[in-house]
Amino acid sequence: MPGLPPQHAKGARVGAGRSFRPAERFVSEVAGGKLRPAYVFVGDEVFFRDQCRQALVAHLVPADLRDFSLHDLDLADTSVTQLIDRARTPSLMAPFQVFFVRGLKNLYGRGSHANDFAAIEAYVKDPNPAAVVIFVADHISIPADVRRMEMQDRDRYERIRETLGEFCGMVELARVEESDGVHWIVEQAQKEDVEIKPDAARELIDSLGTDMMLVSSELEKLILYVGEKKQISVGDVETLVLAAKQRSLYQLTDAISAKDKARALAVLDAILSSGEGDDAAIGHLYMLARTFRQMLVILEKSVRDSRTIWQALWQGFRLPPFAAEDVIRQARRYKSRRELTRAIRLVAHADLQLRSNPPSKRMVLEQLVIQLAEEPKPESEWRQEELPV
Repeated sequence: MPGLPPQHAKGARVGAGRSFRPAERFVSEVAGGKLRPAYVFVGDEVFFRDQCRQALVAHLVPADLRDFSLHDLDLADTSVTQLIDRARTPSLMAPFQVFFVRGLKNLYGRGSHANDFAAIEAYVKDPNPAAVVIFVADHISIPADVRRMEMQDRDRYERIRETLGEFCGMVELARVEESDGVHWIVEQAQKEDVEIKPDAARELIDSLGTDMMLVSSELEKLILYVGEKKQISVGDVETLVLAAKQRSLYQLTDAISAKDKARALAVLDAILSSGEGDDAAIGHLYMLARTFRQMLVILEKSVRDSRTIWQALWQGFRLPPFAAEDVIRQARRYKSRRELTRAIRLVAHADLQLRSNPPSKRMVLEQLVIQLAEEPKPESEWRQEELPV
């Protein structure tokens, strides 16, 4: 796609596949101490964003100083002036500070933001050498095949590239090509001295739709599951991966879309009691957000059956076959794009809360489910409703 940064980096691992190279290049810059003052993470692929975040934390944030070194901000609540002031101010407690800044779309809303862009550019030209600012543009979705990128997302990307991209590093976090995902699975298993058959790796990708957060988690479980056998077969994937976890998610969205709060809370309790507990809360939110985005595409493109859903949802963003009809049915329960957009915003707000180390992750999830399962307000009241961004 014209204007997108190249997905090839000198020194990137050849076997990693093109999909992985932007994140790998950033991780290499972190490890090599060659960071720029500010970056923009463009794309909603959580797997890569977490890899980049983990690299920053591992190399720049001492474990005992995390509260003083790592900052999660949102431009819905924090002005650019406040952000720059905080970035410029050296910490008395931490040798280096990392600022993750969400809500980037607020810089591209109504009114002029020329002063904000000028302030960011001025900071980048004269930065605090003991800080890095990461702008997170997770309101943009980049498919594995950028030719399938939605026009709205393409326009949003270009606006960021033409503004912040002039003085910030751009890290593209796109969906993963299926072939790259298969190769990654084989490579990761080899690191654990485990062989996974090519057809088993393909089955894992087909089952989870190149959702690399889930793929990574399920591969880890499969490696533990096969134990001393040291070999993962298609049967192992079918036995372990397609069990209750993923189906439970669609049971949860079914209850939410039906506005059945009691059933939704019961399903959530079953998910949280399944063994992983609320430690997997971020993963649950990611899957909820992904499913609501899929519903949004289904609604906007008037998908009526599973025969046409594969044309509407691009590679890397598709549903597992067993869930297609259920999600289509759930999507049709929503009467407008606004309802689904509201749901996505609520999930994003809950994600921000979870990353701020709340006293109870379960309470955050329960409150989210209650809000998602509430009956929609009349159209005339939408503008008066206060929603987190």
